[in-house]
Amino acid sequence: MTETSGATNPIGRRTVLIATGTTAAVLAVGAAAPEAPATATPDATPAAAAAVCTLTKEMTEGPYYLDGALVRADVTEGKAGIPLKLALTVVNDSTCAVIPNALVEIWHCDALGEYSGYVGNNGHSEPDDGTFLRGGVLTNSAGLANITTIYPGWYRGRCVHIHVKVHTGVTLTSDGSFTGGQELHTGQLFIDETITTAVAKISPYSTNTVTRTTLAQDSIYDDGGAASGLMTLTALGSSTSSGYTGTLTLGVQQS
Repeated sequence: MTETSGATNPIGRRTVLIATGTTAAVLAVGAAAPEAPATATPDATPAAAAAVCTLTKEMTEGPYYLDGALVRADVTEGKAGIPLKLALTVVNDSTCAVIPNALVEIWHCDALGEYSGYVGNNGHSEPDDGTFLRGGVLTNSAGLANITTIYPGWYRGRCVHIHVKVHTGVTLTSDGSFTGGQELHTGQLFIDETITTAVAKISPYSTNTVTRTTLAQDSIYDDGGAASGLMTLTALGSSTSSGYTGTLTLGVQQS
């Protein structure tokens, strides 16, 4: 299993901004709030007012995207791994105003480097329902999407990462998915190498025998920090196995 910057469905360059500085403190408050349902309710102060905006490019969708993701706040489906609670805020790149009712969709591999729908590409045999570690939620009135997942593993040629899309104007369907709308952003989320090194020592991550590619070695991450999708992680407890909250603000173009 490999993925490079020339992978299937490369993206054109759009502007995306990351809110930092004072915004990070606001996001930390939002991250501590109770997990939002699929259609989120307000639980955070709008982050845009004090935002310091930095432009960055989008990143490749990669070859492992599947249409028809479920709209749900918890995508774990019982997968073993260290808890990771994402708190992602979506804002307009021109005004920094938050965008409510935007669908934030994620997908990533499990602790052994396998994607649902593509199990076996990293050398492991495990059940594959085509949906684990895939899904998303609508942002609430503060532009915040809370998603519960696990810390991703890794596979050949890529550092630890999470794929993300932002859609607006979607229609929720009776089967728990969504249809229509406009795709405003496709990118990837990254995690500080120090934390990944600690996670890699804990089971089941420690049983992944594939040589791990670091952030510095990755062909897609460009060492741009938050402007390139590097999340701020906050520990949920006193040990690595307790898990983390990952926060980031994504700015997207709205026509």
